[in-house]
Amino acid sequence: MGRLINFSSLNQFYHSFCSQIHNMKNILILFAHPKFEKSKTNKALVQSIKNKEGVTFHDLYEQYPDFHIDVAFEKNLLEQHDVVIWHHPFYWYSCPPLMKQWIDVVLEYGWAYGPGGNALESKKCLQVVTTGGTEKVYCSKGKNFYSVNEFLRPFEQTARLCGMEYLPPYAVMGTHTLSEEDMDKHAAQYQKIIECLQKDKSIIDLKDCVFQTDILQQKNYNSL
Repeated sequence: MGRLINFSSLNQFYHSFCSQIHNMKNILILFAHPKFEKSKTNKALVQSIKNKEGVTFHDLYEQYPDFHIDVAFEKNLLEQHDVVIWHHPFYWYSCPPLMKQWIDVVLEYGWAYGPGGNALESKKCLQVVTTGGTEKVYCSKGKNFYSVNEFLRPFEQTARLCGMEYLPPYAVMGTHTLSEEDMDKHAAQYQKIIECLQKDKSIIDLKDCVFQTDILQQKNYNSL
């Protein structure tokens, strides 16, 4: 005899599954790379997450090759998502120019900050960056003198001014010397980070994922 199907259990499973899907956080990835076609590392990272359910991958250089940003469209996009990720290569210790212009024109006074500017309040913000230099050059004893996290302080303050929760940045470093295996490893880590954010869980405790937490550690030391 065949096994009887417990429709009650199936129904409970279905409703539980739907509840989990609806409770997932929506993620907007604002990606800016003027030479994306030449970046093996960023291709690997993007390929691993761009088609995930609940993730909107927004390529700024593809959308705005003329730098004429549709501010109303961008604001509406931001309002529809719970988590905002700034994903870009490290250009002269900062971001590519189109990402900077996006920040300048979209995050307007009275909307993103200032009186009545609470559109982004309580949203989470994560920065994902790639650097050609290794961790050895991004430290007090290296040729760049400062850590990646220290260079990203203006972005942290921008997010905080807008009432967002700025998470420890995720940096893939030494991209010029990464092997295919290394790139696959970072791509898998990026997937884990996205899945964690969708479930509204802390990313800092993810195993095998190295976040730029030196400033957080410095704050902790100062509080002792």
